Amino acid sequence: MKINIILPHREKFDKYKASSVSITVKNNFKHSEYKKNIMIYGQDTENPIFTKNFTGFKNPFLFFLSRNKNIAKKMCKIILSEKDKKQIIEIHNRPYLLNFIYKRLKEYPITLFYHNDPQGMLGSKTIKEREQLLKKAKGIFCVSEYIKSKFLEGLHGDTSKVIVIYNGVERRLKQFPVKNREIIFLGRFVPEKGVHLYVNAISKIANKFPDWKFRLIGSTYLGSSKKQTSYALKVIKDFRNIGGQAILEGFISSRAAQKKMETASIIVIPSIWNEPYGLVVAEAMSNGVAIITSNVGGIPEIIKDNGLIISEISENKIEMALLSLLNSPKNLKKFQKLSWDNFNHSSVSSSQKLDHYRKRLILTSEL
Repeated sequence: MKINIILPHREKFDKYKASSVSITVKNNFKHSEYKKNIMIYGQDTENPIFTKNFTGFKNPFLFFLSRNKNIAKKMCKIILSEKDKKQIIEIHNRPYLLNFIYKRLKEYPITLFYHNDPQGMLGSKTIKEREQLLKKAKGIFCVSEYIKSKFLEGLHGDTSKVIVIYNGVERRLKQFPVKNREIIFLGRFVPEKGVHLYVNAISKIANKFPDWKFRLIGSTYLGSSKKQTSYALKVIKDFRNIGGQAILEGFISSRAAQKKMETASIIVIPSIWNEPYGLVVAEAMSNGVAIITSNVGGIPEIIKDNGLIISEISENKIEMALLSLLNSPKNLKKFQKLSWDNFNHSSVSSSQKLDHYRKRLILTSEL
C-alpha cells in the first residue's frame, strides 16, 4: 500500500521555508502509522524536510507549461509504473488537478484537501465544479467547518464525503513555560493579516509599559526578509518609530517561531480576512500564550472561549484588549492558562483521524 501526497508548486517542502500546508503535511506524517508508505511530491528544494519520503521535480523547460500539472504528470507516471495497485492520491489545495489526475488514475482513490476557501480556487469556484469534484473524489477534507461550509454552499444531496480534519500542531513543551514581558505579532506583512493594526495599537501604549518588549516577526514573502512591499515598508517604519522597545525579527523558521511563542506573554493575531483555519492560533495555544484575535473565518473554531476575540477588529479595540491584560496580571495569567489547558489541536489526533479514513479507503475504497 502506498499514499501519494501532491503539494502545490508554490509550497516549499523545506526545513527552513515551509509554510502552513507543508507544516501540516509534515506534522501528520510524523505520527502516521503509514509513515513508511508515504511519498510526498512537490517542487524541487535544497533542504527537504524528509529526504526518503519526498520527491522534488524541477520546473518544466518551457515556461508556459503549468508547474502544478508538471508535478502531477510526473507523479502519475511513477504510480503507473509501479506494481502496487493499492495506492491513494491526496491532492492539497489545487482542486483543478483532480480532473487532470482522475483522467490518468481513475481506478485509484483520489482525495482532495482544502486549506483555503474553495470558492476562490481554480477548479471549484462554481457550484457545478464542486459537484463534479464531489462525484470524482473519494473524500474531500477541509481544515475547518468554515471551509467545509464554503465548499457545500449551494450543493445538495449526499455530502458525507466532505469531512473536517483540523490541522495538527506539535506541542513541544511538557510543562507551562516561563513567560517574559513580551508581546508579539507573527505572520506575513500583508494587509489581510492586519499587521498595521497591531503596530498602530502598540504605538499608543508602549511608553506606558517601559518594561515590556514588542516584537514584529515575519516578512512580506515566506523565506526571506529582503524583498518587501510598500505596505510592509511603511509598517516597518512605523514600528521602528516606537523606539527601543520595538524589536523587528524579520522572517524566521517555524521552529524558531515556536521558541518565540514559548516565552511570549501575549500574541496579537489581527486578521482582517477570513482565515481558513488559523495555524498561529493553535500554535500559540500549544505554548500557553494569551491570545488577542479577530472573529473571522475558522479562528473562532480553534480558540473558542479561550482568548480575547474581537468582532470588527480595529486598532482601538486591540489597544483596549491589550490594556485589559497589561493592567491585570491576574487576567493575563487567566488567559495564558486557558490557552495552555484547552489546546486540543494536536498533530497526533489529526494524524490518527486521517489514518482512519486512509485505512477505510484502502480496504473498501469508500470513506
